[in-house]
Amino acid sequence: MTLLEVTDLSVSFGRRRRVAVEGVSFTLDAGQRLGIIGESGSGKTVTALAVLGLLPDNAQVAGSVRLAGRELIGLDDAAHARLRGDLVSMVFQEPMTALDPTMRVGRQVAEVLRLHASERAGATRARVIEMLGRVGLADAERVADSFPHQLSGGQRQRCLMAMALINSPDLVICDEPTTALDVTVQARVLALLDEVLTAEGAACLFISHDLAVVSHVCSDVLVMLDGRIVEAGPVAKLFTAPEHPYTRGLVVTARIDQLPPGQRLPTVEDFYPRVTR
Repeated sequence: MTLLEVTDLSVSFGRRRRVAVEGVSFTLDAGQRLGIIGESGSGKTVTALAVLGLLPDNAQVAGSVRLAGRELIGLDDAAHARLRGDLVSMVFQEPMTALDPTMRVGRQVAEVLRLHASERAGATRARVIEMLGRVGLADAERVADSFPHQLSGGQRQRCLMAMALINSPDLVICDEPTTALDVTVQARVLALLDEVLTAEGAACLFISHDLAVVSHVCSDVLVMLDGRIVEAGPVAKLFTAPEHPYTRGLVVTARIDQLPPGQRLPTVEDFYPRVTR
């Protein structure tokens, strides 16, 4: 069953209508994991923000975004807010920015639950502790009573995962969720995300600039460049038979560990000389 259907989505900004996304179309089925990769400015985050209804006021949006059969383009802020955190949620890139530094973590996770469910305070606390444990935080009660600055980067990112998953949303959008983490912690968080998404049966739209990272979580991927989708397909196919020159550059970058000693890593420009539009 199709959960998310994006059709001919275009987004521009300001009086000069600077185009950020142009003619983007894709579908995401219930339970599917779809990656969107591309360099900074390619339009991948703008696409996700359009789905969430979080674009700034100066954005001009055209096309269609349907979630569970409901058209999202044109919804007012209140209607979008009722969907966010319930039917769809997001794991942000930088937990120190996404988390309120003045509020204990448990209270922040509880706020998401209270907005969409009427539970007693005691039941809410128990559910928060349970969710923090499910995302791999061994000392969940201590974490719940901690402020963000008292936790490590990996712990903070897991708290964001708990906030995103506590209402069992149908769709979880992850925007570069491991970029701020070191390689070892990144691998643990990706494995945990895969495990929790499977347990919840949630679909995932995973945004990254790194094809290797996307391959850990997703089965399919869209490649974006200059606001457009230039290639799409199963991750395995893109790794073995990429068609677009830009995708070939991304694949080479993802295979850096396979390069013979002393061989230079090709840049994207080796495959795709950029032309200023």
